[in-house]
Amino acid sequence: MDIKVRVWRQAGPAADGKMVTYDVKDISADASFLEMLDVLNEQLILDGDDPIAFDHDCREGICGMCSMVIDGTPHGPERATTTCQLHMRHFNDGDVIDVEPWRAAAFPVVKDLVVDRTAFDRIIQAGGYISAPTGTAPDAHAMPIPKKDADAAFEAATCIGCGACVAACPNGSAMLFTAAKVAHLGLMPQGQPERDTRVLDMLQAQDDAGFGGCTNMGECTTVCPKGIPLTLIGRLNSDYRKAVTRKS
Repeated sequence: MDIKVRVWRQAGPAADGKMVTYDVKDISADASFLEMLDVLNEQLILDGDDPIAFDHDCREGICGMCSMVIDGTPHGPERATTTCQLHMRHFNDGDVIDVEPWRAAAFPVVKDLVVDRTAFDRIIQAGGYISAPTGTAPDAHAMPIPKKDADAAFEAATCIGCGACVAACPNGSAMLFTAAKVAHLGLMPQGQPERDTRVLDMLQAQDDAGFGGCTNMGECTTVCPKGIPLTLIGRLNSDYRKAVTRKS
């Protein structure tokens, strides 16, 4: 299949960016979107041009690195799919595909499609840990946990920190990410000692990073490749109110 790709090109954080159109020919319908970009970059290198910078790592839908907006949607048109797991068969021969970086004040562009997402790291550093002693793995039945709590914790823990929720939110909010990270620890007995300080510190780090406020638009959960539910934001707000009350 032959397509046209309009890609955001930006030499650096302080440079002006623009959309540049490229023709990509003879792409297999079974190729992934990132493999298509690999082919395009090989073509650019052979032509003596600067290849397109984009983030990637595992290419298995696990690491959350493949952050780009495809035709206006983070990770592209397929729901519950990361960019690296999106295949060209979901597009048509002759399509014109727009590819842009995440657009959020807290995710400044580094180059082309690469953005700086260390703001997420600072949120995790503020409270994404537990103080329970480490050592050999305990027996599975040593600490009984209600199945509904275990299931909810596992669901929250599937967040890969890609930032699609921020890119889709009209406010640039990171509430779904923070809610998932707070919930998957807060639902477990091991996470109880820091439960109050965790929610207060992580939300403060979120605000300090420049993320916007949540107005429950729901775009975040729609584009989340792991389907993190919007209900976790409600849980986060509840935990925050309780933490503030206990602190005062």
